[in-house]
Amino acid sequence: MNEVKDPYNLIITGVGGQGNVLSSQLIGQTLVNKGFFVTIGETYGASQRGGAVMSHIRISKKKQQSPLIPRNKSDVVVALEPVESLRVLAAYGNPEVVVLVNTRPIYPVDVTAEKEIYPKMEDIKKALDELSGQVYYIDATEKAMQMGSPILSNMIMIGALLELELIPLSTANFIETLAARFDQKGLEVNVSALEEGRKAIQLAGHG
Repeated sequence: MNEVKDPYNLIITGVGGQGNVLSSQLIGQTLVNKGFFVTIGETYGASQRGGAVMSHIRISKKKQQSPLIPRNKSDVVVALEPVESLRVLAAYGNPEVVVLVNTRPIYPVDVTAEKEIYPKMEDIKKALDELSGQVYYIDATEKAMQMGSPILSNMIMIGALLELELIPLSTANFIETLAARFDQKGLEVNVSALEEGRKAIQLAGHG
C-alpha cells in the first residue's frame, strides 16, 4: 500500500446479488480490527437486485472521513461487473487509479430485451485503459463456477486485491475476519476462493 496516502479510497462496484455490500463490510471490519478509521458509503441503482451497487470505502489512520469519495479521487476500484467499472471510472477515475475487473458481464434487463446493446469487451478494455493507471482482468465468475458457486467471485476478487498489497491488509488479517463470520466449511470455501484470486494476479505477472 501507498504508506503516505491518507485517506486511501477504495471503491467496490457491481450489481445487486454479487456480494458487493458483504465484501465492503468484511474489508471494513478487518481494517477496523487493525486500528484504522473506516467509512463506508453505499449507493444503489433503481433496484437492489440486478441494479448498480457501489461501495465507497475510505481508509485513514488519522480520522473518520466523509462517506463518499470526491470525484476523480479513487485509488483502487474493484469491479465485479465490467460495465460497472466504466460507470465508476467516469466519475472517480484518474491517471493513477488501479482497477481490478471481473470479466463476466451481467446483462441489464434492457439488454436481454434487446432494447440496448451491451458494449463489446474489447471496447470496454480500451476505455478502461484510457481512464485508469493499471487494469487487471480476472475471470472470477468462471473460476467461482468451477468451484461450485458463482457467488464466490467476490471473494476471488478480494483475494486478487489483497495479493496486490494496495490496501493495508494481509490475507491472514482478512481470514481472521472470515473465521469470525463463517463456520469451518464456509471458511474453507472462502479461503480457497481467496487463493484463486491470488493465483490470478500472479498469472497476470504480479507477485
